[in-house]
Amino acid sequence: MYNQMVVRTEKAQRIDRKFHALADPTRRDIVRRALTGELSVTALATSYPMSFAAVQKHVAVLERADLITKRRSGREQLVRSSIESVRSVAESLDQLEEVWRGRIDRFGEVLADEEGEEQR
Repeated sequence: MYNQMVVRTEKAQRIDRKFHALADPTRRDIVRRALTGELSVTALATSYPMSFAAVQKHVAVLERADLITKRRSGREQLVRSSIESVRSVAESLDQLEEVWRGRIDRFGEVLADEEGEEQR
């Protein structure tokens, strides 16, 4: 059995919050919409078949994950996302891909070694 202790660094926790936030399709859509420019939470709420409060909760999760920023303008709450915040998620996925590609390459080497030994 493979047993490894998971190190909970601050960086790992930030990445976990981002992946958790993006696990929900509504939140992914909010990020996508907020990439085009600043939007009010009220305007966002009209786009989804849920209450305003539910949309606010989605926005709060995205804000905690640093995927969007929120500011007040009078009575409105305005949200915006940046390509840098999305890029940080892509970079995390690229790092995971590198690890798995390395493992797949090593697996291929092991299989080739075993085939070579069987032929001898």
